[in-house]
Amino acid sequence: MVGNVADSATWDNLLPTVAPDLVIHLAAETGTAQSLSESTRHAFVNVVGSSQMLDAFLRHSVVPRRILLASSRAVYGEGEWVDGLGNRSYPGQRSKAMLDQKIWDFPGLKCLPFDSFTTHPRPTSVYGATKLAQENIFGSWAKSFGVDLAILRLQNVYGPGQSLTNSYTGIVPFFMRMARKKQSIPVYEDGEIIRDFIYIDDVAEAILLFARSEGNFETIYDVGLGRPISLYFLAQKIADCYGAPSPHITGQYRHGDVRHASCSMERTVARLGWSPIWGVDKSIEALRLWIEEKLGDGARE
Repeated sequence: MVGNVADSATWDNLLPTVAPDLVIHLAAETGTAQSLSESTRHAFVNVVGSSQMLDAFLRHSVVPRRILLASSRAVYGEGEWVDGLGNRSYPGQRSKAMLDQKIWDFPGLKCLPFDSFTTHPRPTSVYGATKLAQENIFGSWAKSFGVDLAILRLQNVYGPGQSLTNSYTGIVPFFMRMARKKQSIPVYEDGEIIRDFIYIDDVAEAILLFARSEGNFETIYDVGLGRPISLYFLAQKIADCYGAPSPHITGQYRHGDVRHASCSMERTVARLGWSPIWGVDKSIEALRLWIEEKLGDGARE
C-alpha cells in the first residue's frame, strides 16, 4: 500500500486489513543540513508521522509485539571527543564563528567512534533532533504497552535507488554523478571530514537478522561499516573509478554538518554474529553499474 506515514487516514485504511506482529519502521525525511531550512517537513514526517502510526495501532487495537526502528547517527551530533591525557568531553556544535575562521576541528581534541552504550545523544541538527524525539516517543510508547523495541542507529547508508542529484541525502551517488561527467568533485572544509559509509545490502541484512532474532530487542545498536574514511579519500576513489580529475578542496562548509561521524560495530557484531561484507571498492563498483543501467550513454541526468 502506498500512503503518507503522517496521514491518519492512511493508517485507518491499512490497519483493518492487517494485524502486524513485527513492525519495521523505516519511513523518514533525511538531510542534516537540509533540515535547518525545512524543519517543519522533517518534524512533520519524523515526529508526527511516528505518532500517527502509534495512535492508529491503539485506535484499531492492533498493538504489535515487536517494533524495529531505523534511527540515525545524527542523534549523536558531534559526539564525544578526547584530549591527549585521555579526558573525554562533549564539545557540542561547532559555531559559525569557528567555521568562518576555518577552524574545522576542536583544538587539542580527537573524535571517538560513536557507541550507543557509551556515547550520549546530543544532536546538532534539526534532523538529528527529530530522530532522537522519534526514539524517545517509541521508547515511551513501547514500554507502556509491553512492546519489544529495537533501535538501529544507521551511519551513512548508500546504494542503488538513491537520488543522483541531492547531496543532502546521498553524497556518494552525487559524487559519482559528477565524476561520470568528468568534473572535479568539490569537497567541503579541508577534505578531512570523516564518515562511516555502509552499503544498503549490508543494512538490509542487519535489519533482517534483527527481525528474525527474538533476543536482540530492548536496546539500541549502531550499524555502520566500522571503517571511517575522509570525504577526500572517498572522492578520490570515485574520481579514479571514472578517470575524472582529482577532487578539489573548497574551504566552504555546510550548516548542520558534523566534523566526524563513525561508529564502533563491536557490540552489534557480537550480538548478531555478523559483520558487513560490502567494502568501499566493491560497493562503489556495484553502484557504478546501477548508475550506468539507470542513465545509459545518452540518458538525461
